[in-house]
Amino acid sequence: MSFSKVGAGGAPFFWQEGRPIKSSYSGKVRELYDAGGGRLLMLASDRISAFDVIMPTPIPKKGVILTKLSEFWFNFTKDTAQNHILSTDLADYPPEFQSPDFQGRSMLVRKLKMVMLECTVSGYLTGSCYKSYVKTGGFCGTALPSGMAESQQLPEPLFFTSTKAGRGEHDVYISFDEARRMAGEGLMEKIKDISLKVYAKCAAYALSRGIIIADTKFEFGVDSDGEPVLADEILTPDSSRFWAAASYTCGVPHNSYDKQFLRDWLTAQGLAGAAPHLPQEVVNKTMEKYTSVYKAITGKDIDQ
Repeated sequence: MSFSKVGAGGAPFFWQEGRPIKSSYSGKVRELYDAGGGRLLMLASDRISAFDVIMPTPIPKKGVILTKLSEFWFNFTKDTAQNHILSTDLADYPPEFQSPDFQGRSMLVRKLKMVMLECTVSGYLTGSCYKSYVKTGGFCGTALPSGMAESQQLPEPLFFTSTKAGRGEHDVYISFDEARRMAGEGLMEKIKDISLKVYAKCAAYALSRGIIIADTKFEFGVDSDGEPVLADEILTPDSSRFWAAASYTCGVPHNSYDKQFLRDWLTAQGLAGAAPHLPQEVVNKTMEKYTSVYKAITGKDIDQ
């Protein structure tokens, strides 16, 4: 079986016995394949997006890092929250997916009814939360103490939600009351509780490894009993803002182990919202940030 890419933004497909197997869903980074029996095969590509635009230049091994780091966190939090992962062993996959193309960058997962909201936990005053605080004194309907500085740790982690943006669209932050109306009051209360517990556990562990999790996004599905299940990815550089604890200073913005470096480069070049081919130094620096945070958290090199 071999892998091919269709067009500039088309879904990848695989050739198996002379016939193409096309993904049933193509996202900015991931491809989903129906694996039968209420299962999906989720493949993480090396694509990278910025300002909701996919760059034409891949970041080598990015998909492997996202998959292995997600697997690490799913295992670490399995006693705190149920998740969708079934296996990352090719031997457990349907025969048509037992290919080197899937090795290390895919997960066999439960098929769920997805909650069409992104759920964010922020432990520090940064990003959109900080910008809103400067203007309004709070964020998403939650008032925050006066006199706080950028990057300051919040009195307690803040949970908020946003709509899920499609390609070329932007997330829209909504109040918790609106989220409850959209997804159901009981379900959203459970999702909030799980999100805060998972963040607290993982933030404490990461700090012991020299990493601050400033904020992170979670996605949830619902199982056949109507219970929330952690899905998609978890606590990766694509979904989280990681800072080095050794250089943390309250009152200033921080460099993070994620694609903010790429966003900053695009902005400096006047290319925010564009999709240029990336120079090798930008690719290398982005890859360095992803591999550095992976090793800091797991204690392993990506090839181990």
